[in-house]
Amino acid sequence: MAAILARAGATAGLRRHQQQDTSSSGRRRRLSNAVVVAAVTDAAPKEGALERPAWSGETPVSRLVAALIAFKPLYSLMKLASREVIIRTAEKSNIPWREMTKKVLESDVYEVFERIRNPNIVYPDYYLSPFHAYDEGNLSWLAAAEAEAATLSIAKRAIPEATSIQEANNIVRGNWMNVIEEHHRKNSGRNCQINDILDIGCSVGVSTRYLAEKFPQAKAVGLDLSPYFLAVAAQKEEQLSRQNPIQWVHANGEATGLPSNSFDIVSLAYVCHECPARAIIGLAKEAFRLLRPGGTIALTDNSPKSKVLQELSPVLFTLMKSTEPFLDEYYMLDLEEALGQAGFVNVHSILTDPRHRTVTATVPY
Repeated sequence: MAAILARAGATAGLRRHQQQDTSSSGRRRRLSNAVVVAAVTDAAPKEGALERPAWSGETPVSRLVAALIAFKPLYSLMKLASREVIIRTAEKSNIPWREMTKKVLESDVYEVFERIRNPNIVYPDYYLSPFHAYDEGNLSWLAAAEAEAATLSIAKRAIPEATSIQEANNIVRGNWMNVIEEHHRKNSGRNCQINDILDIGCSVGVSTRYLAEKFPQAKAVGLDLSPYFLAVAAQKEEQLSRQNPIQWVHANGEATGLPSNSFDIVSLAYVCHECPARAIIGLAKEAFRLLRPGGTIALTDNSPKSKVLQELSPVLFTLMKSTEPFLDEYYMLDLEEALGQAGFVNVHSILTDPRHRTVTATVPY
């Protein structure tokens, strides 16, 4: 199973696909510049019958869930229940959630925090919203301490039949990185060498470390709005030996302050579903500025067309939406079209596992 899925990104066949979408106002629009990648193996992730889950957007089911979440006493219960489900599911998968959390909270991470924090950061309003069952969102030590365990859970939920967490991560992350590498090789032209990588919304650095290990010749930068997450990332990196140590930057991904035309790859892994549509568009525009001509943007996140996500039980999707305030905006946004409007070309989308898609695009010369 691992070998079949891991090969899917590399052996995928391309088929031109004109996507049609119906907006809430009833207008239909066409997307002609996107290429949807369909894996040729029988084990390829399956798309659902809908453009997006029925529990998202402006559907009756979505409005009912929103009304339930808006009722504060019920929302508080949902938040606690969601947290319990997440932790219990992780520990059933042999992820030592509480042990990993305790290790971070009892480390010297607080000293790293003082070194890495940018005191001049102005946080956007959406980032101050409660999410993931944390009242302070990502601006807390508990969220930072639990982030790696939560990230490991993503892979196991995506590949439940995997025999171990490591196997699930190898499949999920391997397919994602293979798609990035293949897209860049095919579309970057003369700028095919990967020297500089930026991981926006890097959290505690899990995705950044995967990228640094996949492309060891490159200099990798992990950037995040949470100094708590970055402190955990930097503290772990200090314990590793790497040819090109990862640099950690506390900044807003929509306005990084980094030089234009300075990266070959900009990655956003599991970031967009946590952002309102305006922020996703801002992230795409900033990535376009930061990438060199021929550079590649890669966004991996929940796929609206995932059969698994479209068929979630009412209990699960209600609990999920209770901790993800911008999930509807993410599912309603035409991500491929947004990249095209930001200036990108060669927009490709592929289901890289049963839950997630990876969307890649190129900065033209």
